[in-house]
Amino acid sequence: MNKQIKLTCAGGALSVTGANFLVEGFDKTFLVDCGLEQGSKMAEETNWDPFIYDAKSVDILFVTHAHLDHIGLIPKLIHEGFRGKIISTPATRDIAKLMLEDTVGILGSSKSGEVFNLKEIYNEEALHKIFSLWETQEYHKPMSVGSDLSVEFFDAGHILGSVFLVFEYNKQKFVFSGDLGNSPSPLIRDTEKLPEGIKYLLMESVYGDRNHEGRDERKEKLRQVLQSNYDKKGVLVVPIFSLERSQEFLYEINNLIEDGEVPKMPVFLDSPLALKVTEVFDNYKSLFRQDVQKEIIEGDDIFSFPGFKESMATRESKAIAKIPNPKVILAGSGMSSGGRVLHHEKAYLSDSNNTILITGFQTPGSLGRLIQEGAKKVTIFDEEVLVNAQVETVRGYSGHKDSDGLVAFVEPAQTSLKQVFVAMGEMKSATHLAQRLHDELDIVAHVPKPGEVIMLDFEA
Repeated sequence: MNKQIKLTCAGGALSVTGANFLVEGFDKTFLVDCGLEQGSKMAEETNWDPFIYDAKSVDILFVTHAHLDHIGLIPKLIHEGFRGKIISTPATRDIAKLMLEDTVGILGSSKSGEVFNLKEIYNEEALHKIFSLWETQEYHKPMSVGSDLSVEFFDAGHILGSVFLVFEYNKQKFVFSGDLGNSPSPLIRDTEKLPEGIKYLLMESVYGDRNHEGRDERKEKLRQVLQSNYDKKGVLVVPIFSLERSQEFLYEINNLIEDGEVPKMPVFLDSPLALKVTEVFDNYKSLFRQDVQKEIIEGDDIFSFPGFKESMATRESKAIAKIPNPKVILAGSGMSSGGRVLHHEKAYLSDSNNTILITGFQTPGSLGRLIQEGAKKVTIFDEEVLVNAQVETVRGYSGHKDSDGLVAFVEPAQTSLKQVFVAMGEMKSATHLAQRLHDELDIVAHVPKPGEVIMLDFEA
């Protein structure tokens, strides 16, 4: 008798953020990711609606990686009664601890937190419960998760510790991609290839309708922006993601300065969270690219260079304003949706000698998206700020595969695939990628709607 799996798109359909997929079958109920919807505000109202499933019934939560749009609602899952296992790689667990601690501090005390009473959800007790349930699993060690069903972690190459999940029953496989890395990354290993025998694939599509610059091109663009800022004696403000992007930029700037390709100038990492995450990176050098590991063995401190300064305390952040130009400020958050970067943008956006460098995907409605799309005025801390600074975008540092990369990821499985489900992207990018998969690989590709239920058939 054939078996079926019921897949429910509880979050992450027609949306870049909020990944949350429910799987029922093989005598188990489990989730893949449980993330925050992120947009113009950290706390979107939709996040606080009850889950469309019973959290108490979930046996396992698999976490593909530690970005908040994949882990940020785990405290809510606990609040609604989840007491199953949480499973990820060790690196993901360590980073998730920092990310969730930070989120508890933000949401537990935010204005949205007061409106939605988030202190009951985001608190120290919730963190304790979460990490008492959290177990780790290494790459390529298949584990049993149900009746005749196993799962194996493959390196997604997205951020440190990220995975795509390969479930297998009777030699038939179905895959949850999580987020797929824009390989080659400056730091971490490349995305692994799909194994043979993939029948179903649920995949991301953040950049399903466009391509990035190449690795050499993105580094040259960064070099040019740094040099131009130095020549203008300006301030280069980089809204940066604390996880992965900060570490990649430190590594790239380290190489540019140490190799004499750009002049030495003060470079500030103004993000306590990014500094803590960088310490975790130091504990997982085995997950770096081989060439990066070789540099470290030869004595290079890849996250430090002449002119680099850390800003952990608030007083250190405020003191940056007193440092003469030219200077570079890497500050969170990456979409300018909060964090210290807002203070720097408020201070420096109005000066045409300054530059804002956008380095990753900007969610619609976010301040970063408004700046990227050419807004002449923005509101920061309830004040109107003119945007006279030069706005640059370097897409090659995105942590996500571009359209060509996503198609190339799927291509080796085209003969075995029955269907691909294109999620974790806006409507335009998801539908474009689905059309490409159909036209170029002759694959049946479907773009699920939020809350859609899909039945997957497996031969016994």
